[in-house]
Amino acid sequence: MEAAAQEARVLDAAETLFYGRGLQTVGMDEIRNGSGVSLKRLYQLYPSKERLMEAYLRRRDQRWRASLATYVESRPAEEDRMLAVFDWLENWFEEPDFRGCAFVNSFGELGATSPSVASTARDHVESLRDYLAQLTSASGLPDWLADSLLLLAEGAITTAAITGSSAPAAQARESARRLLEVAAPR
Repeated sequence: MEAAAQEARVLDAAETLFYGRGLQTVGMDEIRNGSGVSLKRLYQLYPSKERLMEAYLRRRDQRWRASLATYVESRPAEEDRMLAVFDWLENWFEEPDFRGCAFVNSFGELGATSPSVASTARDHVESLRDYLAQLTSASGLPDWLADSLLLLAEGAITTAAITGSSAPAAQARESARRLLEVAAPR
């Protein structure tokens, strides 16, 4: 089996297990069993669980942001694109394995003791804020709006995870729509 395929299988298993059960409860033996990669090879790819957790989070971040951007950028109007963020969130919340934000979950578990987990979570939030800033800037809207949209999105994600409902996405979307009305140049 080639190295890239082994690495993908390890990361797929890590994502399923870490996202589904948490970082601390999953051991490297479970990753080995889930990936079909020998423990020796697993440790060659990722010399520590910490490195594997960081790789899982970084890959998840890239995939998450790419999926969001693809969905949002399929919308024609800039304001619709900002609101489309919340439509995408609603679709995500309705997925059967939705457990909230992997980065918030990971930060809550290990942010105080794992600098790489904390850094990866911060990078994810910063990247989302930057993306929202690009959307607001493209619409000629004020910078403060990106921070407000970020808070609405993060709040919707956390609330949806806790309540098990996709309704927070629509509620956040409505709040975002009202903010857009206030922020729009007159």
